[in-house]
Amino acid sequence: MADKGSAGRLLAGGLALAALGWAVREIPAELGGRAAGERLARMRRSPRFRDGVFHNAVPGSYTPPVGSLPEMLREMVLNRDGRRPVGPVPLVTSPVTPPSAAGLSVVWYGHATTLVEIEGRRVLFDPVWSGRASPSRLVGPRRLHPLPVPLADLPALDAIVISHDHYDHLDRATVRALTALQGAPFLVPLGIGAHLERWGVPASRIVELDWEEEASVAGLRFVATAARHFSGRAFTRNVTLWGSWVVAGRAKRVFYAGDSGYFDGYAGIGAAHGPFDLTLMPIGAYSPAWPDIHMDPEEAVNAHLDLGGRLFLPVHWGTFTLAPHPWAEPVDRLWREAKARDVRLAVPRPGDRVDVDDVPLVDSWWELFGAP
Repeated sequence: MADKGSAGRLLAGGLALAALGWAVREIPAELGGRAAGERLARMRRSPRFRDGVFHNAVPGSYTPPVGSLPEMLREMVLNRDGRRPVGPVPLVTSPVTPPSAAGLSVVWYGHATTLVEIEGRRVLFDPVWSGRASPSRLVGPRRLHPLPVPLADLPALDAIVISHDHYDHLDRATVRALTALQGAPFLVPLGIGAHLERWGVPASRIVELDWEEEASVAGLRFVATAARHFSGRAFTRNVTLWGSWVVAGRAKRVFYAGDSGYFDGYAGIGAAHGPFDLTLMPIGAYSPAWPDIHMDPEEAVNAHLDLGGRLFLPVHWGTFTLAPHPWAEPVDRLWREAKARDVRLAVPRPGDRVDVDDVPLVDSWWELFGAP
């Protein structure tokens, strides 16, 4: 019996090690590539690049103070009340509202993943279809709701836009699938092309831009604009650029903020490229421990107004737990602030479509799924 028990434990241990090896074998590829050659030379010419890394226009810390780490870890581990929805998040798999043929409509799939349909073209922002925002399938923030549609069911895209290389915005598995399923180019900030090329994206489908550089794709004008954030997929930070994006058609204009703390650059972007028919603004994953790199809902409203935005659609909330605040707190705070400041707001369920010229009244659907 002892021999059988020992053999069983050895077998279980071997299986566990094999499973662990299977789970971590792809982590080096998940980390992405490093710029070299002309790509690196171009990065070094950027006004934002010095001492081997990129810098924000407005300096700020992107790591919590060392003294705050113990309290932050206690908060994340022990105080979990309200950080998950109390029931399944309602998804819309077949929106009633059709795409706007010549105007502007938008589908929010969850977190930052958003499809903008502008003047008959389709632009997908920060697509993440994986179950975790992590280089590992075993650990890291787990998705709180499924995707409303399979990746293979997306319509033909005209452009795929990435804001920066963090795992909740740039997902290797999704990039590889989109490379096979779609023919659209990837528009990315400087340096991120090295990640994409390592993952099999042809160089001909990669457009890398510095802030205030622009490209024309499918009749749309794309401008890479500033953000106050940072980058990195492992222990090295800021060796690729981060940013926000302007997408302009003949008559309609969209601003996507990516990840950013509040800064005075929004007013400059609004003056140079606005006003905007739609702003996609992050409202979640804020904390007093990192005030410079993520906005809270009230700051996001300030940025929307600085930009000259007409319709505010919140992103970066509801899908991954990335900060200590309750699940529904960002959108609750946003709704109060929007009403107080007369900001036009759309808060669709994941997968639903909003026509910017025919926005339904906000129905506070998330209140049914917040903390009791």
